[in-house]
Amino acid sequence: MEAVVILIMALLFFAFVGLGVYVTVKAVGAARRGVDRTITQARRTVEDTTLRAKSYGQVGMGGELAQLRLSLRTSMRATQEALTTGVASDASLSESIALFERLSEYGHQLDDELRRLERDPDKAQAAERIPELRERTEQVVQSADSLRWAARDRARKFADDDLASLSEQIRMESGALRHWAAVDPDPARQDGKAAAGPSQTWSEPDKGTAGQGESAAGDAAEDKKASGPQAITARDHSRQATYPWQKSPRPESTT
Repeated sequence: MEAVVILIMALLFFAFVGLGVYVTVKAVGAARRGVDRTITQARRTVEDTTLRAKSYGQVGMGGELAQLRLSLRTSMRATQEALTTGVASDASLSESIALFERLSEYGHQLDDELRRLERDPDKAQAAERIPELRERTEQVVQSADSLRWAARDRARKFADDDLASLSEQIRMESGALRHWAAVDPDPARQDGKAAAGPSQTWSEPDKGTAGQGESAAGDAAEDKKASGPQAITARDHSRQATYPWQKSPRPESTT
């Protein structure tokens, strides 16, 4: 039993040690990649700044070579960023990225050749190769620009189509909201059934009934006029209503 416990503890110890080594290696690799990325970005920025300064500050072969390298690097970097960003929303750009990777190989070879030509001590031989390098640089730049602008036009076309479709839907919905006069609020009428009328109507009275009522009222008025005013007489006690709690009147004495 004790041997099994010791074996389990040893396995756990080696497992924790292995996990710690793995995590350490991954962290060191990530830190190294971050440092390399930072160094590459810093080196690229320094090179671009140097090339920009040479292209504006130098004349002759040195300034022209710097201008060629700067235009090549700027176009390739912009195309790579546009394709990498666009492929996240448009998977069809994956083929364009494959073509750009092949173009990047020629671009890197051309940039290395231009760099070596800048350091070549034989200025006459270097000057003879400038027209050829300029033509190759323009070809690569035009190809990269074509891919970049095609990807941007495609994204803009999709955005315009989506906007047009959304605008049409909004127009139709707005028109439907404005048709409030055509909507019948009575659900029974919408179902094709006639709704029952109210329990009381405000219809006009029947002419025959109205005439009979008016005739009776006229006769009563004429009878009242014919009888004239009635005299005020004393109250007849014999006809007066009696109540159970009242006492009967006593007869008057004859004596």
